[in-house]
Amino acid sequence: MVQEDTGLGLDDRDLMDGTPPTNPFSVHILRVVAALVIPIATLLGMWVAMNWVQNLENRFVTVIVAIVVGVGGVWLLYWAMDSAVDQLPLRFRESVRPYVFVGPALVLLILYLVYPAFYTFVLSFQDAKGSGFVGLENYAFVFTDERMLRSIRNSIGWIIVVPLVSVVVGLGFALLADRLKRMESAAKALIFLPMAISFVGASIVWKFIYSFRPEGFGEQIGLLNGIMVALGQDPVGWLQQQPWNNLLLMVIMIWMQTGFGMVILSAAIKGVPEDIMEAARIDGATEPQVFWRVIIPSIASTIVVVLTTMTINVLKIFDIVWLSNPETNGTEVIAERMMRWFFRNEHDGRGAAIAVFLFVAILPVMILNIRRFRREEAIR
Repeated sequence: MVQEDTGLGLDDRDLMDGTPPTNPFSVHILRVVAALVIPIATLLGMWVAMNWVQNLENRFVTVIVAIVVGVGGVWLLYWAMDSAVDQLPLRFRESVRPYVFVGPALVLLILYLVYPAFYTFVLSFQDAKGSGFVGLENYAFVFTDERMLRSIRNSIGWIIVVPLVSVVVGLGFALLADRLKRMESAAKALIFLPMAISFVGASIVWKFIYSFRPEGFGEQIGLLNGIMVALGQDPVGWLQQQPWNNLLLMVIMIWMQTGFGMVILSAAIKGVPEDIMEAARIDGATEPQVFWRVIIPSIASTIVVVLTTMTINVLKIFDIVWLSNPETNGTEVIAERMMRWFFRNEHDGRGAAIAVFLFVAILPVMILNIRRFRREEAIR
């Protein structure tokens, strides 16, 4: 009897028969090649192409070629890798294909996140130029320098005040906006509008509001001091009044973050089943009781998400403080110190040590957030 040729190779027939791969080591090799070697080679090729593009004299042509090389190169990368996987024996294809699509992201993650984090940690043990080992000297500076200690205290104040006030005010706006019969979207858009402004832009706007000119330096152009003068009072140097100047800078970020909290919390409130609230009202619950005993427990997880996001943003803030001249008014925060030591004072070791300290400070927040998500997924 002549055996019918099905067109399948030996490896393919083994897979159809349920036989496991006979050489798992080869599968691992193919996965490594798919996930690392091919993306790295392709990215290096795109890097060479981009360097060539930068040498072109015509800027318009440069932009067009850069777009074609960038977008087309990414598309070509995935198409070529997927086509290469299709040429493998059937038993290898589904084992290797996921790594083909994860590979480029993994390479970028290593290049732009893992490697910089590792290099920053190593740099934190070196001197100003990053050429000599100084041990724990930079970390000793972080916990002994007067301005660093003040920046840590100020950052703790920001962590407490900004997220809490932003969530409370955002929740209030969300409740009020949801009760509007008309113009709800317009009202929310006005409150959310500051989120469209950069931190630098918002800082400049509020710097005009807090502006102060000493006597003999012209008229007051600041909004607050204009009001003070109109009321017959002396102008005030708002950003020089310690410790109130820290609170005044926090107002800028609260003004920007309240819209974010309002939008997220409003969506969560709309997700609370109306039947539950109506049942509570039928049972005699007042509106404050419905709010505290029905709405708040229902959106508790969303409140935690908003608080976590704002806390991380607060720890990273430096724009607002940088523009307020913290060298003279005591408003330093951790991220501002990091930027100042890295770029203004040109001390890579101390800047890296502050960056590592900032990363360690953010890490517990992220861990708690991940654990909370896992508990919620387990409940679902």
